[in-house]
Amino acid sequence: MSTESHAYETLLFEQDGPVARITLNRPDAANGMNDAMTRELADVAARCEAPGVKVVVLTGAGRFFCAGGDLKAMANSPLGPGPFVKGIADDLHRALSKFARMEAVLITAVNGTAAGAGFSLAVSGDLVVAAASASFTMAYTRAGLSPDGAASYTLPRLIGVRRTGDLMLTNRKLSAAEAEQWGLVNYVVADDEFTARVDALANEIASGAAGSAAAAKTLLLTTFDNDIETQMDLEARLISANADSADGREGIEAFLNKRAPKYA
Repeated sequence: MSTESHAYETLLFEQDGPVARITLNRPDAANGMNDAMTRELADVAARCEAPGVKVVVLTGAGRFFCAGGDLKAMANSPLGPGPFVKGIADDLHRALSKFARMEAVLITAVNGTAAGAGFSLAVSGDLVVAAASASFTMAYTRAGLSPDGAASYTLPRLIGVRRTGDLMLTNRKLSAAEAEQWGLVNYVVADDEFTARVDALANEIASGAAGSAAAAKTLLLTTFDNDIETQMDLEARLISANADSADGREGIEAFLNKRAPKYA
């Protein structure tokens, strides 16, 4: 399959067939989010909505996944801290909305420390894989700030209000193992096996039916907003559409004939 890349200032982006890879690439600044990075995240998230992309892997370069907002850039902005951080939050939120609603599965590969908005971004994945040495901390109130990056939406749904409040108000640090126990992480992998495990998971998801994965994402995104009848109606409509699709027909035929399916 063909490999495509796109040049960014703060990110690396490459698409290899159905798998796209985004790397936060400010290792000398702990992959901190400045206005350029969040602007580019919004752009690359839109790029990942392209037909044929089944999986998006998001990770960081160097020792950090992402240390959150770049406080130095915030303090030095001629706009002033408030307008500057509003701009980067808006761009980050556009990116997160695209990632949540795109058909492709987002795998966040947390290679190191995830703090502040980096924590929010890390747990936004449909699947979250963390290196054993990774850690997670909110860190906002320590700097006199408040959470963003959909943390107040995502975290209560994953771990409840009590634990979310603990993380936000005390800035306690969770190890990768603790984050897995709390339900924030799907898989914790030894550091020397991390890259191979992420690649294997991405390839496994990419070999599946794109429509099925997209429907599962839609159902999970709506589950806390719908009553049971509305949710069951959505389930019925989505499974019907998938059964009529080329991938659905292939999956059913493969199952009946006891062979591996070959999805587009």
